[in-house]
Amino acid sequence: MTLETIDYRANDAAEKFVTSLKETGFGVLTNHPINKQLVEDIYREWHQFFNSDEKRNYLFKPETQDGFFPAEVSETAKGHSVKDIKEYFHVYPWGRIPDSLKDNILIYYASANSLAAELLEWVEQYSPADVKQKFSIALPKMIENSQKTLLRVLHYPPMSGDEEMGAIRAAAHEDINLLTVLPAANEPGLQVQLKDGTWIDVPSDFGNLIINIGDMLQEASGGYFPSTSHRVINPEGLDKTKSRISLPLFLHPNPEVKLSDNYTADSYLMERLRELGVI
Repeated sequence: MTLETIDYRANDAAEKFVTSLKETGFGVLTNHPINKQLVEDIYREWHQFFNSDEKRNYLFKPETQDGFFPAEVSETAKGHSVKDIKEYFHVYPWGRIPDSLKDNILIYYASANSLAAELLEWVEQYSPADVKQKFSIALPKMIENSQKTLLRVLHYPPMSGDEEMGAIRAAAHEDINLLTVLPAANEPGLQVQLKDGTWIDVPSDFGNLIINIGDMLQEASGGYFPSTSHRVINPEGLDKTKSRISLPLFLHPNPEVKLSDNYTADSYLMERLRELGVI
C-alpha cells in the first residue's frame, strides 16, 4: 500500500483527504497554498542557526517550553529508552526567536495555522453525524486564537557513525495534538505504520504537505480518527552526511477545551508531557 497524494485544488480534495486520515491517520496534499520558496528559505536560515553557537543563547525555559532544546535533552519517545538523534527549537509567536529568523518563521506559522483551520473544517464536514456529536465545539473553534499551537524547527544532524545502539532520528511515536502539519522535509525518512504493523514511506517530494492525526483528535472523535505511529529512520549511504530540517506545526486547542468526558486539552497535554519526562 502507498499513501496517495491529494490535489488540494481538486473538487473532491476535502472528502479524499478525510478518507485518507480515517484509513491511515495521514493525508498528503499537493498544490496547497503554503509557499515553497518560504519553506526553502526557512530551511536554509535555520540550518545556519543550528550550525552556529548562537543557538545556546536561546536555551529553552522549562516553565514556558520556548527556545532551543539541545540533543542532550532531546525527547525519548514513549516506551523507548534511547534518546532520539535530534535537536530543535520551539517557536511560539509570544516566545523568544532570534531577530534575524523572526520574519519568515512567523509568516510560515500564520499561513500553516490558517491552512490547518481549514483542514479541521474538512474533518468536521466529512465526519459521520455520531462522531460530530462527540466534538464539544466545532473543531476549528477549538484552536481559535490558541496560544498553545507549537511550531517545532527540528534539526537532525548528519550521522557520525558513533550513535548510541538502537538510536534513530525519531523513534516510533504518536503526536499529542489535534493535527500535525508538516511540509515534506529536504530529505526522506518519514514512515507510517499501517494497521497490520508494516511500515510504509510517506511521500517526501519537496512541495508535498504531510498531515497526520494526533492523540487529541483520536480522543475527541472517540477513536474514529486514528492517531498512527510514525518514525524518522536513519539515512543510508551518501545521505548519512546530510542533515535534515523539519517544520512540524502541532495544532493545540485552547487549554479549557473539553476533548472528552475524561480530559480537557490541558489535562491531556500535562499527562503526556509528564510521561515524556519534559515536565
